[in-house]
Amino acid sequence: MKILKKIQPYLGWATLLSLAVGAWFVYSAPADFQQGGAVRILYIHVPSAKLALLSYLFLTIASILYLWKRSETADILAEAAASVGAAFTVITLASGSIWGKPMWGTWWAWDARLTSMLVLLILFKGLMVLRHSLDDPIKGARATAILALIGAVDLPIIHYSVVWWRTLHQPPSLAAGSNAAVHISGPLLPPLLILSGAFILLGLYMVTVKARQIEAHRRLDALESARMHHDE
Repeated sequence: MKILKKIQPYLGWATLLSLAVGAWFVYSAPADFQQGGAVRILYIHVPSAKLALLSYLFLTIASILYLWKRSETADILAEAAASVGAAFTVITLASGSIWGKPMWGTWWAWDARLTSMLVLLILFKGLMVLRHSLDDPIKGARATAILALIGAVDLPIIHYSVVWWRTLHQPPSLAAGSNAAVHISGPLLPPLLILSGAFILLGLYMVTVKARQIEAHRRLDALESARMHHDE
């Protein structure tokens, strides 16, 4: 965990700078000829969605490492990633609803992409609840790691939902080999690319902050437990 303490300030400044640059590009970007000014919502929605998926992927990898190596660091990172991922999944669903109202005429549709993204939020929250519902921290860590691996099946469903099923949701905005250029190109593309990178940095920064907080909380719990045993 020492390395997180060292890199956290650099991640913070890099995140702040990239977000500022991205905000300037968003402000300078023209309105879309079809979506008008509503296209700017996608500069938050798309990066948030990608970060939510990356958070669960990160959580899955950390869970595998915990089950394999019984690494407490991996477990701490998995717990931190769940909180961060849940936050950005909420942002994804909220921004998608705000965008969907003028574009689709409704705040919500039981679309394949939207529904599978809602399942992702339920998974994040379920992992958080499960961990804290068990009195034994080791059992909680093991149970959440196993559930995280089972829930990982939702990731390819989310990613390919717009390909496998007919859906209201547009095709991937940023994907190699897709027809994304039809949807986001020219002066509209740089802000999306910059903010996608900025959100990844933001996610990493938030994970480091949360992980250090979790580690400190666990140390305090261990000290309190040791004190109680000593008093007995």
